[in-house]
Amino acid sequence: MNTAELRPAGELTAEDLGNVHLIGIGGVGMAGLARLLLTRGIPVSGSELREWPALTGLRALGGTIHMAHVAENLDGVDTVVYSTAIPYDHLELAEARRRGLRVLHRSEALAAAMTNRQAIAVAGTHGKTTTTSIMTVIFQHAGQDPSFVIGGEISEAGSNGHHGTGPHFVVEADESDKSFLIYRPHVAIVTNIEGDHLNNWGDLEGLKAGFLQFAELADPGGFVVTCADDEGTQDLIAALRAKGKAVFTYGESESADLRLSDVVSTASGVRYLAELDGKPLGEIRLSLPGRHMGLNSAAAVLTALRLGLPLDKIVEALASFPGVRRRFERKGIAAGVRVYDEYAYHPTSVEAALRTLREVAGDGRLLVVFQPYRVYRTRDLQAELARGLSLADQVICMEVFGPGEVRGPGEGGVALTAAIDLPADRKVFVPDWEDVPAEVLRRSRPGDVVVTMGAPPISLMGDELLAAFDEADRQQAQI
Repeated sequence: MNTAELRPAGELTAEDLGNVHLIGIGGVGMAGLARLLLTRGIPVSGSELREWPALTGLRALGGTIHMAHVAENLDGVDTVVYSTAIPYDHLELAEARRRGLRVLHRSEALAAAMTNRQAIAVAGTHGKTTTTSIMTVIFQHAGQDPSFVIGGEISEAGSNGHHGTGPHFVVEADESDKSFLIYRPHVAIVTNIEGDHLNNWGDLEGLKAGFLQFAELADPGGFVVTCADDEGTQDLIAALRAKGKAVFTYGESESADLRLSDVVSTASGVRYLAELDGKPLGEIRLSLPGRHMGLNSAAAVLTALRLGLPLDKIVEALASFPGVRRRFERKGIAAGVRVYDEYAYHPTSVEAALRTLREVAGDGRLLVVFQPYRVYRTRDLQAELARGLSLADQVICMEVFGPGEVRGPGEGGVALTAAIDLPADRKVFVPDWEDVPAEVLRRSRPGDVVVTMGAPPISLMGDELLAAFDEADRQQAQI
């Protein structure tokens, strides 16, 4: 996709789109948009090649799902929506152009849905899904009904997209393909900036310039929220303030507007004391462990306070926040082994997640089933990924998930496994999906924590592991 061709939707609204067809509707980002449109009363169809978990819910809302990519899927369609993962010459995309249908990137369709709403757009290298989810739950606990589209599902709601009756629209803004630059938010949140997606940005300076451009898109009457502790945001803060932009910061730094202190993370969650502009706010608790989760929550707290939401509702929302699917999600326990799923695939996220899971494991061991994401990222960040994975007791490394990519000599899962600083008997490369459960069973024992980690489709592995543990238990009981 040529992201330079993307343009703001202007006054285009979701209702102007007519009958909407989404190519690859099962992916989490596309499914969230589909759910938003369906709950808004927009007719939606979509095509897929596999039965993703989100499809059942979309069908229940009235969506039409085609389990094939064929030209006939576009009959009666007015607008075709695609994501960055869809190639330019995709059959349905080419057919849409041939028929003269309106063709929009996912971000363009999402921007249309935001028209006439006060948007809170959450961007950043890490933490944007959790921050977007917390922000949404705060609005809900404050008695409002926000619209939202999130890159993960709020565990309690089981949803990542909704058309609300309130004035606010909370959206996760993706920097990976530069599509976040077409949004016009009232509030722009930047959780942090670290080198990633440099295949699209060129280098770290190019990425920083992109985040600055995004933050500058905030309404003149709106504001920017970012982290005072993050090295990558320092230039952003300085540049925005030099231009007269309203910027509010959070973190443990003395310069932060919302300052955190006495941060404590345990297996049961993270808590901290907060003060805004030097005024104590009291203790804030989140049921998810990890200092990074505390920072994510602080971004939402600061934003909510600046928007005038009551503190008691904010604190109540955070205390009850159930988490986000695929972010430190407990899948279940079988044969005495706790199985978690975690979306992390960038080195910083991997390290933060494993440090938190180490707290959860307690006296048990920590086993990681890691599926690297994208060949170029795995190659360029191999040393950093290996360092993070070395925090585990056992690592089962799968082959890189990189649709359409070609691995060069010495690239991929084999090279990453070799780079992990663990003894040879505590790490293994398992390229075939169907061989992973047996390897996990062989290496684990009661009391251990097993985490499946990486971008989709590794999210589907946790249920298979639990089933394998249960079956092994049954067989053992029959002996």
